Amino acid sequence: MSSLSTHQEIWQPSRGKVGMAALIGMECFFFSGFIVAYLYYIGASAHGPFPRDVLEVKPVIVNSVALLSSSWTVVAAVRALNTGRVGSMGFWLLITVLLGTFFIWGTLAEWRTLIYDKGLTISTNLFGSTFFALIGFHAFHVCLGLMALSTVWVLGVLGQLKPSRDAMRLELISWYWHFVDVVWIFVFTTVYIVGMRP
Repeated sequence: MSSLSTHQEIWQPSRGKVGMAALIGMECFFFSGFIVAYLYYIGASAHGPFPRDVLEVKPVIVNSVALLSSSWTVVAAVRALNTGRVGSMGFWLLITVLLGTFFIWGTLAEWRTLIYDKGLTISTNLFGSTFFALIGFHAFHVCLGLMALSTVWVLGVLGQLKPSRDAMRLELISWYWHFVDVVWIFVFTTVYIVGMRP
């Protein structure tokens, strides 16, 4: 019995997967706090502007489609690296980075309009404070994901990636990217659907 138990392999989860899952779990709590705060303070501002007065949904839908589409392209990149096709991985990763960058550009364009054309800043009222905090917190996470994806893309261009070694690393980064995309669905629903009700 003792020799049998000695030869039995004990399954252990990947430390990288456990670490990324723990990070994502922790970030879920942070985002939940921001979303709850936003919902709590809807309509609590003593004076305008209010969400329905200044927010426009159509441009944000275009940005959202770009970000959510990037989940598909990052999956294609991971599959390509898993099969040793580094060139194909680089193509799909570049598309992912461009889609994410388009989303950030759209967010900055929205902020510029809100600040300079509509007079909404983080210090205008409770709506402004919670809006810029929630959207900014998400945009910060998108930027972190873009930096990680861009680093992998540059390493691929320089020929420094080894599928056997780096496929799991890219997969973990893709987990984070999917998380950022899923969070955006909740943020979009909170801010641009629930928050704009009269």
